[in-house]
Amino acid sequence: MPALCPTLRRDGDQVVILDQTRLPFEEHYLHLAGLADAVTAIRDMQVRGAPLIGATAAFGVALALRHDASDATLEEADRSLRQTRPTAVNLHWALNRMRAALLPLAPGARAAAAWAEAEAIRREDAAANARIGEHGLALLRRQAATARRPLNIMTHCNAGWLATCGHGTALAPLYAAHAAGLDIHVWVSETRPRNQGLLTAWELARSGLPHTLVADNAAGWLMAEGRVDCVIVGADRIAANGDTANKVGTYLKALAARAHDVPFYVAAPRSTIDLACRNGAAIPIEERDADEVRMLAGLAGDGSVVRARLVASTSAVCNPAFDVTPAGLLTGIICESGVLAPDALAPLATS
Repeated sequence: MPALCPTLRRDGDQVVILDQTRLPFEEHYLHLAGLADAVTAIRDMQVRGAPLIGATAAFGVALALRHDASDATLEEADRSLRQTRPTAVNLHWALNRMRAALLPLAPGARAAAAWAEAEAIRREDAAANARIGEHGLALLRRQAATARRPLNIMTHCNAGWLATCGHGTALAPLYAAHAAGLDIHVWVSETRPRNQGLLTAWELARSGLPHTLVADNAAGWLMAEGRVDCVIVGADRIAANGDTANKVGTYLKALAARAHDVPFYVAAPRSTIDLACRNGAAIPIEERDADEVRMLAGLAGDGSVVRARLVASTSAVCNPAFDVTPAGLLTGIICESGVLAPDALAPLATS
């Protein structure tokens, strides 16, 4: 497994995050000193990835309660954090868990309990990541036994350690496979307009895992050419029927995978499965700022980060952050419990 730079950690009465808006050009850490900083970090994607968003929200509650742990402060923290990102269900899962742990307590006991619960959420996510890696590795071993060398795996967006509190979701099996000595290569799609694929490439380069960055629209051609053995992506919300919301562009990859008989897996912790959400049509899809499409960030000749305009500011833009892949296009869902059939999630409600 690769050595991690921590995405989220406590530092006294503050929280330290890796500012992902500066990646892959600069590795910079921020101190979150209060609730407002946590809200900004989630809303502006200084932290991103469903599991990490949930953990950051939990720590945001702890930050809010340091000096005033009244019911009013707890409710304000909960409300402010819930409004940051609508699609990632881990955000609401973590906030529900914090409320359940803290509301029954006297205000004087809440501050310490909030830190403890947030730390528990962080540790449990790291443990879930490890188990996802183990279950995914078993799948990849079976594929490697019949595939040509190397085993070519495609991913979309970033679902590695940058998006979680451990080794990631979709990338955890890849790290486990690499550590186990499997000969693998990763196709990394750029994932416009936020280019989170560049974060995946940055991660994989740090681990020494062979990979190639490709334009999003090259995915179908690579599958048609027989150059992809498996697709593994993450998720921001999985509905009760197995429909899955992930970064926009995932649906097109799932369609191409089905057309060319390429296994298509979603990797996510059980906290991403929303049994209260009946199907994909009920998943709220966040639409982000138009300038994410109109503008592009990169390095100038002098090494400084610059933003370039691609189209006029008057150009109409539609910028959905996610799309929904129907359960029928999934081969399986890799979670800490094992590999689940997409249409068999209901038993989780009682397990």
